[in-house]
Amino acid sequence: MNKITMAQGDDPTRDSAPDLQILGDQITLQPRSYIEARRHDGQEEPLMHNMARFRSEPLQFLREVSLYVSGTGWRAYDNVIGQPIFYSGFSEQMKNAVVSAPLLQNRISQLADRRLEIEEKEGWLRKDDKDYVTKKAQRRAVIESGIQEVAEKMTNDMICKFESKTFIRGAYYLVTQLLTRAYHQGIHVSSEEVLRLRKVAEVAEKKKQSIIFLPSHRSHVDYVSMQLICYRLGLALPVVVAGDNLNFPIVGSFLQHAGAMWIRRSFGNDTLYTTLVQAYIDTLLQGGYNFECFIEGGRSRTGKLLSPKFGILSFILDSLLSGRVEDAVICPVSCQYDKVIETEGYVTELLGVPKKKENLADFLSGGSSVLSLRLGRVDVRFHEPWSLRKYIDEQLSKLTPSPASLRLDIKTPENAAIKQKLLRTMGYKVLSDINNVSVVMPTALIGTVLLTLRGRGVGKSELMRRIEWLIDRVRAKGGRVAHFGNAPLSDVVERGLDVLGKDLVGVVQGLAEPTYYAVDRFQLSFYRNMTIHLFISEALVSASMYTRVKLGGGPAHQEISYTALREQVLFLSSLFRGEFIFPGEGLAVNLEKTLVGLEDDRVLDLKRDEQGNILSIGLADEERAAGRENYDFYCFLIWPFIESSWLAAVSLMGLTPPLGLKEGDSIWIDVAKAQNTTQLLGKTLYHQGDLSYFEAVNKETLKNSYQRFEEEGIVYVVKSRDPKVPPRLRLASEWMPSRDPTSGALQPSGKLWNFIERIASSRREGKNRRDGATVSTRVLRLVDTVGAKLFEDATSPASKAEAKLNNEDAAKLKRAVKEERRRRRLEGRAHL
Repeated sequence: MNKITMAQGDDPTRDSAPDLQILGDQITLQPRSYIEARRHDGQEEPLMHNMARFRSEPLQFLREVSLYVSGTGWRAYDNVIGQPIFYSGFSEQMKNAVVSAPLLQNRISQLADRRLEIEEKEGWLRKDDKDYVTKKAQRRAVIESGIQEVAEKMTNDMICKFESKTFIRGAYYLVTQLLTRAYHQGIHVSSEEVLRLRKVAEVAEKKKQSIIFLPSHRSHVDYVSMQLICYRLGLALPVVVAGDNLNFPIVGSFLQHAGAMWIRRSFGNDTLYTTLVQAYIDTLLQGGYNFECFIEGGRSRTGKLLSPKFGILSFILDSLLSGRVEDAVICPVSCQYDKVIETEGYVTELLGVPKKKENLADFLSGGSSVLSLRLGRVDVRFHEPWSLRKYIDEQLSKLTPSPASLRLDIKTPENAAIKQKLLRTMGYKVLSDINNVSVVMPTALIGTVLLTLRGRGVGKSELMRRIEWLIDRVRAKGGRVAHFGNAPLSDVVERGLDVLGKDLVGVVQGLAEPTYYAVDRFQLSFYRNMTIHLFISEALVSASMYTRVKLGGGPAHQEISYTALREQVLFLSSLFRGEFIFPGEGLAVNLEKTLVGLEDDRVLDLKRDEQGNILSIGLADEERAAGRENYDFYCFLIWPFIESSWLAAVSLMGLTPPLGLKEGDSIWIDVAKAQNTTQLLGKTLYHQGDLSYFEAVNKETLKNSYQRFEEEGIVYVVKSRDPKVPPRLRLASEWMPSRDPTSGALQPSGKLWNFIERIASSRREGKNRRDGATVSTRVLRLVDTVGAKLFEDATSPASKAEAKLNNEDAAKLKRAVKEERRRRRLEGRAHL
């Protein structure tokens, strides 16, 4: 077990300031409210005790503040590993480097040329003028000067401003106090990972290479934790990519001076701004400055990793592929929480309430309420860093027979395809790396168990038994469980229940034993989703088997053939391609491995032929005797997502145009309105008993389903150049359901209906709901009703222009459909 020791004798304030507790294999940023019993086992003591409060000890409090501001001991942040930062003139030096970059200057020259061409066409510059050459040169100089001025202003607004060590010392002290009041058990990291990271940072410093941190993103606390850890460990703080929605008065300036670089949420067609961002990233990576961006783009509102976003990754890749940057070090990072501050807000957003724009008043009022919370701890884990250049070279050797001859700095369709493949493989590798180092927190264990049991609640002894089983399964799958020293499991669970609070988990006292139940299943699902990546293969196999298990009967009747199981697993895997991160071994290998694992655990029973090939799969006798609890566990993990996909697919039936519409007279529906209507439909079906899980109506999962339907050509989506016109969609002709020619009622038949039925075959059946007649009558009537409202709105005078495609959009759609079909053929991937 690794230990890190720190010189303490030369720091007289070591007992009064918040610090990292270095203990065994943990480095813990201990809050001032944390008091641990004295140890007698030879392990190290905490490096701090209670911190002075201004009200009770004003002089001591001010003394502690002065130690940070003046920089005593490690607080000075002088001998950092990395390139020099926090000195006067840093920002000006960085701005000059960006605006003078050849890439940006070439773009400014191109934009000036385009403007001159327009002015010549409009007659502002005449070639027959005797002073044409002189006037053109003068006009070019004026245009370039104007663009240069705009570029300088945008650069100044964007770049991070590491100017003052006094500021960052004070900022570290302030933020540590705020964060450790909310997360009263501190920030935990692995000493082994930290030692490795420091060694990598030392090598990177000598080579003048950047470390690019790519953390998971569940909370605004992610980047705060990263900056605190880097500061305390003496690593150069990374420049953090941040959306300009957080750049509001006071807070925006504070964050910019602590490491934030502001970027727009959307670049649109602004080529100058796009080039400016590329030039800034080039400058940072050329200078060896550490860098941080979130691989998922925005914060995950569901608790699990989101699909990778390729915007900033694309800029990083361009820096290396163009040769402007030699190499950089990639470090995937997992940030896990006992409880995420924002989950309550996430639930309201997922239920369709528009997200409020960030502002100072909400920040201050929200911050003050957070200080009184007891949210447990933050766990940050660093994957082993790797060379981006080496990774690119390895991937290129797989993608092309002669990678050395490639000129990826030249824009061609072939190069664009290669770059896209590089981006995808890199993005999913980073997500896989994050999952591999993530730890499962006690709150995630509790949430997972409570949401994967049948019945209203669970007794204390049964809860403990299932949590012990889950911990074993997590470790068997190569996962990690948060380490709590020698604390007994019962104490850890009590601590987790305390952190979740009575708003999420209730307890009924006065019974034979305390009985726990999920109060807010929607919010608790956030914590369950933190474990689902470990068991996604088992969940898909179990849900595929459920197509037979749900039919009932004896064991023989519930068996499923290997072929039928494989087809349903393939179907569900394809359905959830954008929802989950799957093992990269391929379906055949992964399915075989999963089945054998479930056989070894005595969940499934496999029947083989003489050659050892699997013929059929059924539930093991031991699993039946145990009440199917482990098989049900895997089903419960995936059922809410199956339910959500079913809901999204059923809603597509409502996109069938009403009778009487002229042939070829297509009506296009606003995408956001269609998805909002789907959510409304889901809420109605849930309260009427036709939907088992309320979390199935969550906005993110429904949006992901619509995205998959678009990728598969089930719906067509058109995005207009006009920013005032929202994205619109319609059902593809071959997926269009039919209507009864007399009544106009939707018919439960055709390609789309068969697709819905296939999803439904893996849905959970409950006491009050059965598949079949209910869906094809009452549910379809409701779908048609909400669909009719969409068409009514689309054809109203206010929206009539948007309901039709102009020639440009129609041509764009035709090209997109053709390209998408070609892409699917080339990829050769399974489709729905």
